[in-house]
Amino acid sequence: MGEIVGAALVSHVPPLVMPEADRREMNNGDDTTLFQGLHDLAEQRLWPVEADTLVIIDSHWFTTIEHIVSSHDRRSGFYTSEELPRGMSQVPYDFRGDRQLAEQWAAESDNRDDTWITAIDDPYLPINYPTINLLPFLAKDQAWVSAGICQTAQPEDFVLFGELLAAAVAKTDRRVAVLASGGLSHRFWPLRQFRDHEAADPGLHLRTPEAWAADKKVLADMAAGNHAGILEFLPEYAKFAPEGFFGHYLTMLGAIGGNECRSKGEQFGEYESVSGTGQAHVWFPL
Repeated sequence: MGEIVGAALVSHVPPLVMPEADRREMNNGDDTTLFQGLHDLAEQRLWPVEADTLVIIDSHWFTTIEHIVSSHDRRSGFYTSEELPRGMSQVPYDFRGDRQLAEQWAAESDNRDDTWITAIDDPYLPINYPTINLLPFLAKDQAWVSAGICQTAQPEDFVLFGELLAAAVAKTDRRVAVLASGGLSHRFWPLRQFRDHEAADPGLHLRTPEAWAADKKVLADMAAGNHAGILEFLPEYAKFAPEGFFGHYLTMLGAIGGNECRSKGEQFGEYESVSGTGQAHVWFPL
């Protein structure tokens, strides 16, 4: 019987994979704490749980009429971001997938009329940088499965998607870590102001003070294990455009207990602004 052995909210922001000199230039001479924070999360929490498979809830992969998961035996190639090709260009990647887990996850939706999950192994399926940017920090010899964010889903649909992942894991022999790859509040500065707000200090550079306050509440609830409180706060939090409808966090939460989850989040690195958006790494022990 398989089990989920850990979970995390992890930022995937482009500065993570920039040269240190460029990161410091953007941040008034200081390095972002998100860089070392992700290394520390991997070394101190992720690797010790010895996960066989990492499931990445990819907040840039948007689907429409169903949840989709990657079921390739292996994915390899070169990645250039359509969003930021100047900074992420021809990045090589090569990792194995977990067809059995992906197909079992999809099978959990069979004979249901409230959700739909499809496993896809098309070799030309695009890949996104919420998956790619984690590889230099988190990859060892694990299998990787990416899952999309269904843009027509409601919060309860994402939670159910996660619950069905847990059901699928239980039917395998896998040790799985679920990584919600995405940010918190997610509004950028307008183009003409953008380059004035690339540093990390949220007090100066987050898009609005109200968004900063909302993110701090969510992080405090994560630290307290008050996931039910975050679910209750979602209608208010939606005003600040959490990345991917917060589907990455909600799917992860569904996989580790949903409304009943009491896992207290441990933050690695500081809460930072990246171009106006709220970013943090938080590990949830199981």
